[in-house]
Amino acid sequence: MALPPPDPLFVLRGTSAAVHTLHFSCGGPEPDIPLLFSGSENGLIHVWNLKTHRVDTALDGHGRKSVYCVETMGGKDRLLSQGRDQRICLWDLAEGRTSVTDSVFTEHVGFCRCSLLKVAQGRWLMAMAARSLEEVQILELPSKTSVCTLKPEVGAKLGMPMCLKLWQLSCGSQPVLLAGYEDGSVVLWNVSTGKALSRLVCHQEPVMSLDFDSEKAKGISGSSEKVLSIWSLNEQQNLQVYKTHQLVNAGISDITIRPDKKILATAGWDHRIRIFGWKKLKPLAVLDYHTATVHCVSFSDHSSPRDRLLAAGSKDQRISVWSIYAQT
Repeated sequence: MALPPPDPLFVLRGTSAAVHTLHFSCGGPEPDIPLLFSGSENGLIHVWNLKTHRVDTALDGHGRKSVYCVETMGGKDRLLSQGRDQRICLWDLAEGRTSVTDSVFTEHVGFCRCSLLKVAQGRWLMAMAARSLEEVQILELPSKTSVCTLKPEVGAKLGMPMCLKLWQLSCGSQPVLLAGYEDGSVVLWNVSTGKALSRLVCHQEPVMSLDFDSEKAKGISGSSEKVLSIWSLNEQQNLQVYKTHQLVNAGISDITIRPDKKILATAGWDHRIRIFGWKKLKPLAVLDYHTATVHCVSFSDHSSPRDRLLAAGSKDQRISVWSIYAQT
């Protein structure tokens, strides 16, 4: 008999607004305190201390407009956040500072989270939806130099980019971008040439979220439909449908593959978090705690497997933190 799904390890309350994004920073050596960053609809970023389960700092840099992306840049003192004020902010949190050091005005009105890729020590590429509806802009950080603008071919009605994932096969190899669009397709872009390498229609509805495993050259995407689409990338850089998985209820807000590539989690409009084995997409658990849409899921980057956590943020203003399949 299957074991009943566990309860959350703990629940973080106090954001006073729907939680739209989560990001862990737990990889540091002792006595480094593991942190969880959350971005909320009220424009605040909360820095949660995972030892005390309390907020260490609340950051306010987006004019009280919803924050829907938070990432650290090479350590917990350098932070990037993106909000509905059409700004991407860079923060310096060293020595207790809470200041925005730089920002990029995106002029984009959607909910498309930017994507970061470290390309050298202190140098990053950032992909973001651009002002022109169908375009994606690639910048280098911290210089904010424009690398290229990715424009669909004339007549290709892709609609707005909805989700982005920058990656490279190995350090020093050419960076590429996977972008999910409003028309339900996923496009693979060569960032160096600005050309589309491959396009695959994965969904009938806009692609809400995607993640990619560069080791297995396999990715997964979700939309407002009752289906997860799994696709692969062959050696000719062509995207192909690998398989689909039917869901019980429609609507996926977020998908993330755990860093060890063993399991993945989805955030559901049906208030549930679903866990799957990544190899065969075998359903492993349904985590039922939240009372409203789950907007985001994130795995921790603890170096020891037994410490690994999963966090989920919801419209119900709570963050549930789980310890599941940590021993695998």
